[in-house]
Amino acid sequence: MGCALRSWRLADSAALASNLNNRKILDNLRDGLPFPYTQADAEAFIRDMLSADPEKTFAFAVTLDGEAIGSVGVTRGENIHFRTAELGYYLGEPYWGRGFATDAVRQVCAYVFAHTDIVRIYAEPFSRNAASCRVLEKAGFRLEGVLRSAACKNGKLEDMKMYALVKGESE
Repeated sequence: MGCALRSWRLADSAALASNLNNRKILDNLRDGLPFPYTQADAEAFIRDMLSADPEKTFAFAVTLDGEAIGSVGVTRGENIHFRTAELGYYLGEPYWGRGFATDAVRQVCAYVFAHTDIVRIYAEPFSRNAASCRVLEKAGFRLEGVLRSAACKNGKLEDMKMYALVKGESE
């Protein structure tokens, strides 16, 4: 039994806040998310996703039995990168290690490749985040390289890995 993707609903705000109010998750995401992460923060995020440009932002709730357990999204690049998009995702900690993240990544990539002119989807997890790297590898992404000292997270320089999936390679 896998997960499903669907559009965000304001009713998902409590589950979103509960899942994202976790330092273990936030330490693996880009900065900008508040901690503690409140239901008001979740509602603002959901409103932003529901009003985003549908040609540039493809954001979904990852659900299990109808309940939001995480988030997956793809954001189109700009200028010469308009046929490339960046992938982001997370799951609530109780759902880690069960294949849901890989399933969600596969689903969102298949959707984007089938419904847009995007030909390349990439992700840049922290090098230390072995679980996220494994999700991408299992979903068919290829490691293209290591971006040394590419980010500063929690006051520490971090390496990131560049993974990409090109349309037609692993669908």
